[in-house]
Amino acid sequence: MVPLTNSPLPRNMIENSMFEEEPDVVDLAKESPSYPIDSDDVVYEPRSSRLLVRGLGENDLDEEEEDYESSARLLGMSFMNRSSSQRSAAASSYTRQQPSNSCSVPSAKKMVVGILVLVIIAFVAMFIYFVPRCTFSKDGCQKTNSSIEQLYPKASNGELFPWTGLRLPASVHPVHYEISLQPNLTAMTFQGSVAISMVVLQETNKIVLHSYDMKIINSTFQDEKVNILEYKPWQQIAIKVSKELKKGEIYVLKIHYSANLSNSYDGLYNSSYIDTNGKRRVLAATQFEPLAARKAFPCFDEPAFKASFVIKITREAEYISLSNMPKVKTTPLGDGLFEDEFEKSVNMSTYLVAFVVANLSSVSKNVSNTLVSVYAVPDKKDQTHYALETVAKLLEFYNRFFEITYPLSKLDLVGIPDFLAGAMENWGLITFRETTLLIGDHSSPIDKQLVTSVIAHELAHQWFGNLVTMRWWNDLWLNEGFATYMQYMSIEEVFPELDIDNEFLSVRFKALAKDALNSSHPLSTKVYTPEEVAEMFDSVSYEKGASILLMLKATLSKVAFRKGVIEYLKRYRGLNTQSEDLWMSLSQVTNPHTDVAEMMNTWTVQKGFPLVTVNRTGIQVNLMQEHFVLNADNATDHSNLWHIPLTYVSDICNNSSSCKQVFLFKDKTATIEVSEKVKWLKFNYRSDGFYIVDYGEQGWRALIIALKENVNVLPHEDRAALINNIFALSRSDRVSFRQVLNLLVYLKNETETAPLTEALTQLNHIFMLLDKRSDLLLVSRMTVGLNIFNLLVQILQSWEEESSVSKQALRSALLETACHLGRPNCTNQANRLFVQWRTSNKTEHIPGDLLKTVLSVAAQTEKGWQVLLDTYKHSIYDSEKRKTLQALASTQDVRKIVWILKAALDGSEIQTPELPLVISTVCRHSAGYLHAWDFVKENWDKLTQKFSIGSFPLQSIIMSTTSQFSTKTHLDEVERFFGSLKERGSKMRSVQEAIETIKLNIQWMDRNLVTLWKWL
Repeated sequence: MVPLTNSPLPRNMIENSMFEEEPDVVDLAKESPSYPIDSDDVVYEPRSSRLLVRGLGENDLDEEEEDYESSARLLGMSFMNRSSSQRSAAASSYTRQQPSNSCSVPSAKKMVVGILVLVIIAFVAMFIYFVPRCTFSKDGCQKTNSSIEQLYPKASNGELFPWTGLRLPASVHPVHYEISLQPNLTAMTFQGSVAISMVVLQETNKIVLHSYDMKIINSTFQDEKVNILEYKPWQQIAIKVSKELKKGEIYVLKIHYSANLSNSYDGLYNSSYIDTNGKRRVLAATQFEPLAARKAFPCFDEPAFKASFVIKITREAEYISLSNMPKVKTTPLGDGLFEDEFEKSVNMSTYLVAFVVANLSSVSKNVSNTLVSVYAVPDKKDQTHYALETVAKLLEFYNRFFEITYPLSKLDLVGIPDFLAGAMENWGLITFRETTLLIGDHSSPIDKQLVTSVIAHELAHQWFGNLVTMRWWNDLWLNEGFATYMQYMSIEEVFPELDIDNEFLSVRFKALAKDALNSSHPLSTKVYTPEEVAEMFDSVSYEKGASILLMLKATLSKVAFRKGVIEYLKRYRGLNTQSEDLWMSLSQVTNPHTDVAEMMNTWTVQKGFPLVTVNRTGIQVNLMQEHFVLNADNATDHSNLWHIPLTYVSDICNNSSSCKQVFLFKDKTATIEVSEKVKWLKFNYRSDGFYIVDYGEQGWRALIIALKENVNVLPHEDRAALINNIFALSRSDRVSFRQVLNLLVYLKNETETAPLTEALTQLNHIFMLLDKRSDLLLVSRMTVGLNIFNLLVQILQSWEEESSVSKQALRSALLETACHLGRPNCTNQANRLFVQWRTSNKTEHIPGDLLKTVLSVAAQTEKGWQVLLDTYKHSIYDSEKRKTLQALASTQDVRKIVWILKAALDGSEIQTPELPLVISTVCRHSAGYLHAWDFVKENWDKLTQKFSIGSFPLQSIIMSTTSQFSTKTHLDEVERFFGSLKERGSKMRSVQEAIETIKLNIQWMDRNLVTLWKWL
């Protein structure tokens, strides 16, 4: 899946979009669910009764249910020894009286008799107290298994639910689903039935699966009616059978149900759009990743429960239906209804099942015996041709590269008008946002780069994720990291004119920035709850995953890496895997043999990345590695070590891959020797490795001198990496900001896109902080600071068409910054182009890479803003529509800011999936960022209804509204607000990231404001 970001390219983070490996029961003593368990749902168990539970026989717990004490703690149980406390209470009521002076001492005989009487009385009293009252009743006591009652939660009907874990038991495995669905696009409901054939792997008397927010009408097991138990907090249902299910036998569970179409962009949800005639059209589509198949049909909704599917869809005549497999037949049902039946699918995980019911048009072609089709709403059919040609070329490339032919007979790509993710890799039915699939006549090369990138990512998933699937969400990076790596690699091979290497370098820098925070997480990390699973869809799983694969390929060689990948896909075809399986496949093809797991586990099981510190004395170069954390005072572990494939070049040989020297750096420190003639060293050649380098004062000085003398002394990737590294080191207070400024001086001679855009990104971050502090004098001086970009003067004169994607990206970034800072020679030219465009009835073309900048300048006037609002409502070109929306959200008019935030939340005139983009754009400007923050606080409950807790859109909203705060007052407010949410989002990792980022901003400002004043 690709989470959609606000950056020009989907960072998969294009896939919009978001794990403990195998325990079948979660130890909630360690990992509490984010949803509270009602105390009425559980009964308490004396500690001693755990011994009874162990020997219950097979009502007993299956072996896969973890330790009972942990499970009980998970359910919030408190273990009490009631009999002990009662005995203490009873004993305390018998206190010895002090004899009075008038009493005579009783004889020994009387004393013995008295004590005996007291003992008898006490025994009778205790017997009556402890024996249940029902013992003396006419009917007597009913036998109960108190241990089971006290361990299991209560189902919604009050009965005991027979399972105690968030993960499903492994005793039963689904084999095949027969699913029939009938969406009602008028009432926004649907009816369904599912027949699940399952094999028993371990004898059991219960079946537990997932279901969410459904009304179950009836159910049968082996054609006999059964009662369905539901435990809503864990989205689970279960049946209990009187006789044990036999190992190896096949059983069938049938369930008929009804539900509402989802309004939160997951599950089976309703979507709508306005056509060119002004009529609202509706459709139904699915988004099941990660945990929403259970919202459409009862199922075993975990990746490892692969099965085959036959799907039947009942629809009205005006719609078509699509699913993963080709359609077998259509049967008229009467009353204008038709039933479409699709072929039996290959085995796949539930999150890959998909169906669409809509009025769509398509274009198709046959590619390598696969019928490839691109679908869109009828008004946009003419925008599908670029995607069709692109997917055809990429499909042929992947078939050759993986040496495994795409296994299905058809492949559909569908543009959904109201879609939250950037795209979703459903097997044979890939769904997209329209902006990531459709290309119009006036789309720019940058727009084509975006669409190509998303298609390449989703198509790679057909092998990585669909054919071979991670076992559990803790290894999500196996899906998303590989698909992200393959998207960049394949485009570089098939579409070199799109200059994708600069984009890949940029997203690696962004991954480093996120992974440098304490709030980051290992690539492979324990996750249990739905919220924790959703949070895995972030730049660590996507871009860091891709980055370490790039590093591994550079270490093993392109040929060996490909062989290992092919071995992995062929060995585990149709199966579920974990990281170790990939490392084993790669190790087997290396010559000489390399223990890939030993090296790569240091990159996947611990968070963060290393900082390599270089200290040269003569011919000796001393190296030291440590965990790089921006806020080092709060670092949790200084002992982490990585196996770093350290690469370096020198002034003697530096601009060719043959110059690269490699050293496997495994220990805390190491020493290498170089020639006395070497003036400088540059480590991490072309930034292929996922680490940063500090050269020390002497080393930085030598590199800066070299760049000032000859800008081409290093490849452009290395120049960009030096800029990225020195800003990161400055932020962690390892180098002074004065040193940063010394390096930036060389930029007056820089002409390449990667170094210039990286410098611009870093300086823009500082400008945003100053802008939000209302430091108007410093903000105005930042405009002067742009003079370090000598190329800007030339670019300000160039507003014509530009064919190079790389040059378009650079021009777009520079002009957007210049106009945002109010440079008159930028804003005047932008206004001139806008007037020409408006007066020509929008036929006068504005270059696509300049469109957002031009429209954003125009949006600062009342007339211009109204023209753009009308354009947004009526445009059928999605790239133009999205840039227009960003321009509308850049207004400085508070009334318009309030309106656009509300409209995007309501989904009335602006589709709700665009809300994260609207908030991000509003927050870029001083007039709007506090309004956006207040809006989030006031509408938090509505936001979490639209976007689930932990989801990528919610992560984006949190970071957009808080990442530019740099005062103690704002820090306190953010901590106070999120702390008050409790189970409604306070534990999200993105909240910790936001707080950490604000603290870093405060520290940076405190240290560097004076230096910044002097520079400007």
